[in-house]
Amino acid sequence: MALSNWKQDPRLHQMAPEKLDYLTSFADRISGLPKEQILPAFMSMQVDAAQKGIRFSDQEAELLASVLTSGMSPEEKKKLEALRFIAKKLAARSS
Repeated sequence: MALSNWKQDPRLHQMAPEKLDYLTSFADRISGLPKEQILPAFMSMQVDAAQKGIRFSDQEAELLASVLTSGMSPEEKKKLEALRFIAKKLAARSS
């Protein structure tokens, strides 16, 4: 799925409108980034959202990762998964 078509995924219809608005804004911000900067930006999204009072459940985060990575190569998906694992570990330490 192309990054521009992610909003068409029917699995997102169950998400709260304010979360979808945040995601749309985030997608607009990263649309011009070079490919190698998108993964780090995606990883920092949850921290930024939390600072704005928007919290994604684990299930929602998994859904977002699935939707947004559907057009990535297996190598890119593997990198993202490694970054997500590290971010989860770091978040658990700070809790």
